[in-house]
Amino acid sequence: MTLALHEAREAALVGEVPVGAVVLCGVDVVALAQNRMMRDGDATSHAELLALREAARTLGAARLTECTLVVTLEPCAMCAGAIVLARVGSLVFGAWDEKAGMCGSVGDVVRHPKLNHRPQVRGGVQEAESGAILKAFFAARRG
Repeated sequence: MTLALHEAREAALVGEVPVGAVVLCGVDVVALAQNRMMRDGDATSHAELLALREAARTLGAARLTECTLVVTLEPCAMCAGAIVLARVGSLVFGAWDEKAGMCGSVGDVVRHPKLNHRPQVRGGVQEAESGAILKAFFAARRG
């Protein structure tokens, strides 16, 4: 989570919503990413998707069954769907997202019983620190 929090802080410095993600395979870091929506001009440039894409390229495999995705904010519907499609082995996230979270808050895409893959999920890891980064970012935006 430490690396994901670093990525989130870096995103905030350039005006991106501060979300960071890391993909681990065992103890090896295979991908690091942060939100890049504004920089890329692309609504799909969420930290989770960018990290999953990098991990797939690095490992040469579309399926990440032996990997763990660590992200600072509960994934949205788009990212939760990608987690299922990539068959990520486990998901660890920091802050819960009561507005758009789809891993237990608003809905639960990653554990939907009709889908063909369900990763292990652990939410609320370093929740206070993850949430504080987001709160500070949005407070500064609101003036």
